[in-house]
Amino acid sequence: MRPSTEQFILANTLLSEPPSCPEIRLFLATEVTPLWLATETQLQEQGLPPPYWAFAWVGGQALARHILDHPHRVKGKRVLDFAAGSGIVAIAASLAGAASVEAAEIDAMAISAIKLNAAANNVAVTIALEDLLDRTDCRWDVILAGDVCYERPMAEKVFGWLRSCAALGATVLLADPGRAYLPTNGLMRLADYSIACSLDLEDRLSREVTVYQIVG
Repeated sequence: MRPSTEQFILANTLLSEPPSCPEIRLFLATEVTPLWLATETQLQEQGLPPPYWAFAWVGGQALARHILDHPHRVKGKRVLDFAAGSGIVAIAASLAGAASVEAAEIDAMAISAIKLNAAANNVAVTIALEDLLDRTDCRWDVILAGDVCYERPMAEKVFGWLRSCAALGATVLLADPGRAYLPTNGLMRLADYSIACSLDLEDRLSREVTVYQIVG
């Protein structure tokens, strides 16, 4: 019998503290877990997409750190963590006192990881397995997006949607470590962070990440 997604995550990850956000615990792939050692070919043979949810990417860590250090940005507000991955930003928003937090993902495995991670941190996060980019409404006060500019088509579509949400009145924060497809306009710099990372993920031991506010 094939294990459930939750069983797979628990068997292949380790409950860990991201370097820049020790207040948060996540089920992550580490150097001592099976998922870290699995090759892309092995994952494809198992019918699994790339496990982006199993890593605390530097953009997500920087944005989570920013929210934890500046809780007024989300306190008492309706918050969306867009393309949530592990859910680190959603968890930070909940810890910082958001009135409600929604984590949106299109990867079913990530949804399971977010549920496990939210439970591990004793926070309430609503999960949405949904592609939001065709929506024309905006039901959130704050939208948070960490590291979403790594592919040109994705970056262009996401940034257009985020900017439309900002024009509708939402506060939209984006964290990026200087990816190639980060837009060159419509951004207001808020803070910079040096985030420790793995050579296997980023080809260096730390990356400089900037948190921006998107201007509608």
